Amino acid sequence: MDINDKLVNDLVANDVSFVTTVPCKQLAGVIDKIDMHPDILHIPSNKEDEGMGLCAGAFMGGKRPAIIMQNTALGVTINTLATLTQYYRMPLPMLISYRGELGEPVACQVEMAVHTKALLAQMHIPTYHFHRQSDAEEFDKILKYTFMCNKPVAILTDASFWGGY
Repeated sequence: MDINDKLVNDLVANDVSFVTTVPCKQLAGVIDKIDMHPDILHIPSNKEDEGMGLCAGAFMGGKRPAIIMQNTALGVTINTLATLTQYYRMPLPMLISYRGELGEPVACQVEMAVHTKALLAQMHIPTYHFHRQSDAEEFDKILKYTFMCNKPVAILTDASFWGGY
């Protein structure tokens, strides 16, 4: 099964019915699949913190949300994660392309990669790192976990997971 189909199927199987996305070349395939799926309301966002606000509204309206984004904008989401998502115990799966690792062709992406895991750890956000597509076998369990414990979780997917840069 195509990795994009697997991720979307797991979202649907876990009743995720609202997804917001911020454009990313690595995430383009899964974003396209989400956009076409009849059981998911897909609302693209201009910025990651805006997307988290949309997810909060969807959650408070009775939907299970998810956000798909790059790690390079994680810094702008810290206040939203602390004062909205965590304060209100909102479950939020964050499927994050982890830019800036080995083979990264864009130098400015490296700087945020250096801080991504430390920021997530400081925020006490459970974090999972997918290096190989076989790692996605855990995605269903991670989704169940976030909705069971009402916590945001980060799923970092590096370039090797998506097949390179």
